[in-house]
Amino acid sequence: MKIKKINGFVRFLTNNSTIAITLAPFGIYVQDKYLTDKITVNHEIIHWKQQMEMLILPFYLWYAIEWLIKLYIYGNEAYYCISFERESYTNQDNLKYLGIRKHYSWIKYIFKNFKHNET
Repeated sequence: MKIKKINGFVRFLTNNSTIAITLAPFGIYVQDKYLTDKITVNHEIIHWKQQMEMLILPFYLWYAIEWLIKLYIYGNEAYYCISFERESYTNQDNLKYLGIRKHYSWIKYIFKNFKHNET
């Protein structure tokens, strides 16, 4: 896993609307001013772990399907309701989380009730 500055391709891919994104197997891309932000980097490393345990392609498929389902249920809040995002947002402040994280920890967030203030 490499942490890199967001380049032109990633800006195009995200419509220049993100501060960081994990694109396994290529690496984690972060805007310059967030490269030293430990919380942002921790959030993205959690995503890296999720993508590796899901063998990358199934992660992207699951993410997209879950987002479509949550879009129907929660509308504009769908992104924050995705189990992968919920795990990352819930634990991004805990810089020791990756040391204690169990494989497939994101599963417990699939059906857990969503509250916007939770993230």
